[in-house]
Amino acid sequence: MTGIGQERTRVGVAGLGTMGTPIAERLLAAGYRTTVWNRTAARGAALVEAGAASAASPAALARAAETVVVCVTDTAAVEDVVFGSDGIVAGAQPGLLLVDTSSIDPVATRDLARRFAAACGGRWVDAPVSGGEAGARAGSLIVLAGGEAGDVERARPVLAVFAGRITHLGPAGAGQAAKVCNQMIIGAEVAVIAEALRFAATFGLDARRLPEALAGGWADSTVLQNHGRRMAAGVYRGAAAAHIMIKDMELACAMGRASATPMPVTGLVAALYRLAIAQGHADAGQLAPMRLYADGPL
Repeated sequence: MTGIGQERTRVGVAGLGTMGTPIAERLLAAGYRTTVWNRTAARGAALVEAGAASAASPAALARAAETVVVCVTDTAAVEDVVFGSDGIVAGAQPGLLLVDTSSIDPVATRDLARRFAAACGGRWVDAPVSGGEAGARAGSLIVLAGGEAGDVERARPVLAVFAGRITHLGPAGAGQAAKVCNQMIIGAEVAVIAEALRFAATFGLDARRLPEALAGGWADSTVLQNHGRRMAAGVYRGAAAAHIMIKDMELACAMGRASATPMPVTGLVAALYRLAIAQGHADAGQLAPMRLYADGPL
């Protein structure tokens, strides 16, 4: 997978969770000089064994890289990694490119990008992704990019290592706003698929065959074929934690209020996730609404 000149390009990855680890693995395999940092250093052990360098802090990571990919949980985590004690800003050289693949507040992103440029002369691209861990490992993630056009183009070779499609949607915050739209659509699909599967089973259909029956039609989707099959089979383990989804749903509702955009469907979906979590179904991840209808196979 090694590309021409990539051996000379220094990339850092901050955050080695479900998405950050496979992203770092692909960058390393592609020939990038990869340095990694994570709050729990042990999570990077396998990457270090494979050839990555380990940084003791985000500041040290910034000093070792020309581009830093950030992949952490939420807005507060991004702000801490970048601007906190011994954060990226403390080690950044002018022109450092920060690519934030986290899913965070679009309005806050605009402010973070402005502050980053003012503090160290760095450049910011918000580049949240869709496609999950499997997409990261396969290099087929969808990247929703915001930032200056030149900065997005500069980030493109790095992003292309783990992405199948990169779309520049506007200035800073635009990528995060697109990710909010992505999560709104996924949440609504999960909720209505759960409702449809319960109805199908109650009416006497073999609900487990519904995704197969609808494949190729207008109701078909990746969510139906992946999550729908798992919900019908009562397989909930392995999904991302439900608190990540409710974080995204609540962010969408907040963006709706801030922009005076009605979001009645998203508000209802957020309520369903909150109810599922309150009933002890946080471990079902994005599939949690199905647990309001059925605990096991249909």
